Amino acid sequence: MFGKSKGNGADNNRDSSFAQQVQRPAVPYAAAPAAPEVISSISSGLSIVGKIVGHGTLAIFGHVEGELHASTVQISDGAQVEGNIIAEELTIGGRVKGTIHANRVKLNSTAVVEGDIFHRSLAIEENAQFEGMSRRQENVIDTPSRIPAALPQAQAASIDGNRKEVDTTAMSG
Repeated sequence: MFGKSKGNGADNNRDSSFAQQVQRPAVPYAAAPAAPEVISSISSGLSIVGKIVGHGTLAIFGHVEGELHASTVQISDGAQVEGNIIAEELTIGGRVKGTIHANRVKLNSTAVVEGDIFHRSLAIEENAQFEGMSRRQENVIDTPSRIPAALPQAQAASIDGNRKEVDTTAMSG
């Protein structure tokens, strides 16, 4: 099907014409956005201990013990975070135990939050659970974020296959 036929020159011309069409991009590169949004995620079977700092969106489906710093944080239903969170925008569907500093906070109906929330805007859906203090502030975090400019170099982390846990305490430094 993909091989060239031996006896017909017209088929050879058609094959090279097809190859030229495949090589052309459907959308010119100049039209592509200059900086695509970065999305990172922590899977449901993963448990991470340590400080997590990132740019863009961080989606959490697993378990995190430690601080979270990102532009946008999404904690899914079933996910757990034990530690402080600093973000521009935070959506919680799972469990959070710690202090939250975010410009925009949304607690979905499945959210369970234990700790104080410092926010510019706060939305709480029906059936969400929140135990703590809520304090509105105009400038909760410095925009674009409180993320340090110079991040430490990443170091090797070992993963224990049985527990699926990454110890990143050596990485925060």
